[in-house]
Amino acid sequence: MDMWAIQLFKLNFDHREVDAVANVVAGGWLSMGEKTSAFECEFGRFLGDGVLCSAVSNGTAALHMALLALDIGVDDEVIIPSLTFVADVNVVNLVGAVPILADATSLIDWNMSVDTIAARITDRTKAVIVVHYAGYPCKDIVAISQLCQERGIGLIEDVAHAPGAAIDGKVCGTFGDIGCFSFFSNKNLSIGEGGMVSTLDPKLDKKLGYLRSHGMTTLTLDRHKGRAITYDVAQPGLNYRMDEMRAAIGSVQLDKLPAGNARRGELTERYRSNLRGSAVSIPFGEQASNATSVYHILPVLLPENADRIAVIGALKEKGIQSSIHYPPFWDFIAYKGQFSPNDSPVTADICRRQLTLPLFPTMTEDEVDEVCNALLEALA
Repeated sequence: MDMWAIQLFKLNFDHREVDAVANVVAGGWLSMGEKTSAFECEFGRFLGDGVLCSAVSNGTAALHMALLALDIGVDDEVIIPSLTFVADVNVVNLVGAVPILADATSLIDWNMSVDTIAARITDRTKAVIVVHYAGYPCKDIVAISQLCQERGIGLIEDVAHAPGAAIDGKVCGTFGDIGCFSFFSNKNLSIGEGGMVSTLDPKLDKKLGYLRSHGMTTLTLDRHKGRAITYDVAQPGLNYRMDEMRAAIGSVQLDKLPAGNARRGELTERYRSNLRGSAVSIPFGEQASNATSVYHILPVLLPENADRIAVIGALKEKGIQSSIHYPPFWDFIAYKGQFSPNDSPVTADICRRQLTLPLFPTMTEDEVDEVCNALLEALA
């Protein structure tokens, strides 16, 4: 029996995902092949005209490939948000580069701004990674893109939270040189493990394709089908391929994504209505009219004097799961001494008080009400 009456997230799966996987197994080919190619094309069309996509094993692989494709290496500086998942800082360190943290904009807008980024640029800055936190598009992404172009700096978008988010109809993941998506189990588009890299640059697309599969010029499927006898290796590469089962699930999930994003928005408005006037605040309440959000998670900011651990415990007693997005880098053993909360004061305040509440497309209004009532009771 599930220990949670209301989970943080639930998969939006039905017989269609099951049938998709069964069809792949019956077809006899499991590794990257025609289902993967189809999913890449479908996702590219979803992002917009001319967008080229390569499906990969996970979102972290996408970020790693993006840095390698832009030739980011030893001692280069890469500006990243101070409020983000650890994958962003990990991949920068793993290519030998130096992560430079940019603070969140405010307690209302938790994304970076063009000003917080510009303040961190030096002669060694080679790339910026922008995160569209919680599914809310970074409002300054156009200005950030222009700044990066003017300064000759690569721009990578981490769109793990935001598939379908947009500014003026232009979809996130298409403003920079490379977009990186995650399809982890708790994401808006869920396949378990998986991701996607996107670009409008054919040269980068070719490079990313090689990086994804050992630098090989033909696929194993090509040889299996008799379309090729052998292969060459055009550049060093990795094994970051997606398999056919996950790609098949991805195609089904992509069909469900617009409706799922819309439902997340409705539930978020219910949360905002219920908590309006309380000591709990929900960020991104002043979204611009030209912004389309996809509401990946429901983050709240607890009052200054709240005992967050006690609140989490009180919710757990009622069977309500909650989480924290995210613990700050400077608290991790791997990064103690490398970063300081003094350099990112807004993020430091957010990280002390942030709590994530349940949000998923099949959630009901009654469940939202139950979560809000339990939260307010825990804070009373």
